[in-house]
Amino acid sequence: MKVVLVSTLATFVLLSALSIVSVFAEQGTFVDKIQFVQYIDENTALEEVKNKNLDLYYYRIPSERIESAESREGLKVYQSTGGSYSLLVNPAESSEKFNPFSITEVRFALNYLVDRKLIVNELMGGYGMPMISNYGPFDPDYLAILNELESFNFRYNPALAEQMISDAFSQAGVEKIDGKWNYNSEPIEIIFFIRSDDHVRKSIGEIISSQLEQIGFIVKKDYGDLNKAFVVVYGSNPANLEWSLYTEGWGRSGFVRYDSAGLAQMYAPWFSNMPGFGDPSYWNYENEYLDSVTQKIYVGDFVSPEERIDLFKQATNEAVKESVRIFLAAKIDQYVSNDGVDGIINDFGAGVPSRFTPINARTDSDSLTIGVKQIYQGAWNPVAGLSDIYSRQIWDIVSDPGVFKHPYKGTSIPIRSYWVVETAGPNNKLDVPSDVIRWDTKQQNWIEIGTDQKATSKVTFDLLFANWHHGKLMDMNDILYSLYFVYEWGSDSQEDDRTHDNDYSPQANQLVKTLVGVKIIDENTIDVYVDFWHFDEDEIADWAGVWASIPWEIFSAMEHSVIDGKVSFSRSGSVSKNVNWLSLLVPNDASLVKSYLEEFKETEFVPSALEAFSFDTNYHQSRYDSSISWIEQYDHAIISNGPFYMERYSPESRTITIRAFDDVSYPFEAGHWQEFEDVRTAKIVNVDVPKLITKGDKIIIPVSVSDSSNLFYYFTNPEGQIVASDMIEIKNDNVNIVLSEEQTTLFGTGANDMKVFAISEEVFRPDVFSTSFLVVNYDYQEVPVVEKYSEIIPTDSNNEVVAVLIGIVVGVIAAAIGLTRKRSWKRVRN
Repeated sequence: MKVVLVSTLATFVLLSALSIVSVFAEQGTFVDKIQFVQYIDENTALEEVKNKNLDLYYYRIPSERIESAESREGLKVYQSTGGSYSLLVNPAESSEKFNPFSITEVRFALNYLVDRKLIVNELMGGYGMPMISNYGPFDPDYLAILNELESFNFRYNPALAEQMISDAFSQAGVEKIDGKWNYNSEPIEIIFFIRSDDHVRKSIGEIISSQLEQIGFIVKKDYGDLNKAFVVVYGSNPANLEWSLYTEGWGRSGFVRYDSAGLAQMYAPWFSNMPGFGDPSYWNYENEYLDSVTQKIYVGDFVSPEERIDLFKQATNEAVKESVRIFLAAKIDQYVSNDGVDGIINDFGAGVPSRFTPINARTDSDSLTIGVKQIYQGAWNPVAGLSDIYSRQIWDIVSDPGVFKHPYKGTSIPIRSYWVVETAGPNNKLDVPSDVIRWDTKQQNWIEIGTDQKATSKVTFDLLFANWHHGKLMDMNDILYSLYFVYEWGSDSQEDDRTHDNDYSPQANQLVKTLVGVKIIDENTIDVYVDFWHFDEDEIADWAGVWASIPWEIFSAMEHSVIDGKVSFSRSGSVSKNVNWLSLLVPNDASLVKSYLEEFKETEFVPSALEAFSFDTNYHQSRYDSSISWIEQYDHAIISNGPFYMERYSPESRTITIRAFDDVSYPFEAGHWQEFEDVRTAKIVNVDVPKLITKGDKIIIPVSVSDSSNLFYYFTNPEGQIVASDMIEIKNDNVNIVLSEEQTTLFGTGANDMKVFAISEEVFRPDVFSTSFLVVNYDYQEVPVVEKYSEIIPTDSNNEVVAVLIGIVVGVIAAAIGLTRKRSWKRVRN
């Protein structure tokens, strides 16, 4: 079999390794240098931007600091969405100590103890929206599951929360003594890990702590940042009860229309992001139902948009009832730049710190200085590192993906790969050529899959290779090694399996189950066969996408260092094995990688994944030499293929410096992404709501909009129940909402609520209008004076962003999987 592979494929690898690519562009950016500088205090950062010592600040600015026109002098202000706050609850059972949150009903009661409106209106200054699941008003699937969410009818009601907890405790032998809950005559103590580096989360923690104390708990507060949380919360055995609650924060690196990973990441144990975090030596939260449903969503196991949404509803319902992760609020963050910066691209998911902003930004200078909240909070490796928003914002411009997401539509767009999709649909199969190959973990080589093989879809990729930052040409060997790694580390775990990572492997395993095989066509073209379908064919390409973010020799050195037990790819592995979390940015870990490269060079080592395609020892040796020289020169092992390269990380000065990759092979010229600078979003111009509505009367509410194709609305009564909702097509920017006599009889007497969403089919950022109105009975005589209340989320001074985004579309996912070989669309911690 190996002889066949060499004869059919080695020619293409040879061409790829030795050919000279066409000249494209000398530099893909407008600036030559970017320095990222840590500014923990947002107020100090704001002054530095005003004084032009900073060009931008990659963290939200408190709304009260930029309310007036005077306070905005010299600034450009942008509103960005995509972030959220949640409360992680420890549900572990312990033999040493009673954990009240091991009882599902007690966790669920917390939803009535937290005041989401207070968090949004007071702590966030109105720049946000309450949310009760991982999909909030800023997500494309929100409206599709809205009825499911509203059915919980969560309202701030501490008395109800206390009663629910009391009822649950009565079945568990817990009693209240002198106003405090006791178990076996011992007061119940809760350890609340509160993020002290974020003033909003610190306040959230303080308020919830006070509420818990008022209903009878003793609360011990533990303060810290994300680095400490990685140890105390994400790195400890939940059964040790070193923490009970944690104030989480989430960000995104892009806007995703079809999210396949969100529900799994936030709620399902198999994704290794729930308490226990997949470490087999720890107590782990279990929920087979959530595992099953979210895996179907993840791998596209549905036959229609409607079935997909049904799966979303099932998973959301179970997840909210379990309340291990409780979502609190979706953020509308205000970012600032000085008025000399142009070209900012305000992605609907990542916001101003999107990958496109530094690539496209322009100033009078040839450099940018960007302030960041934290410069280093987690390990830099593309397998199970880069899991915090701070590292991701920089990595995304150092590394080019094959596929990315459109910043306003959230659909998959080509960056360094172009594709053609052929699919048999959800219920049929394509024939697969017998010479398609896949990695065999037992034989430890590539094998042809043979005859009579079938696949759901085939994607042909034309890959846009160019030089790695160390000067060597990216080639098909890099792709093959990444594919090998997914197969090897995503295979079913065996006893004492050294190629298994608790964080990475469960996700890779889902891909391996769908990956039928690949066939190399020429030096930059490859066919990928998968058992995967989606109603948007570009999402099939996203799932099947093959790419590499680091050279194969760096990848191999990383892998060997982990297999030898010297470091771990993941944070959980590093804690359980008591080794470092591998970070290519840290000099010690870079030196470790270099030592393996030197050994590879000395022994003329060829990875087993590339043996079948080996043809020239000089090729491998030159790769080793280039990576060794890079590490010696820069004291880190961040070698990638993006428009910037990593120059220096200085822990002492808390800075990271990157420089433009000025190389003739780089395929994009400066300004390539300028089309994303301007976007027209749907806007609600006017909603003429009556101040007073009488039950049983037909009402007509005129609505004026702009740049909108559809209008969605819903009305809720005082009990929070939806009494009317519909989607209306918009023509000529005007539409009427009509409620019949029968519908208005469903309103409750008193204050009722209404929400209206204007939606564009071109850009998935609806505008939202919210108001309350008074409803009276048929025989009401005297009409009181009623002041209409309406809520419009504030827009920035440049009118670049409308009120609230909430995507609409039914249907949709496949966002992407957290695999090294392709883009991950998981949310990242902050």
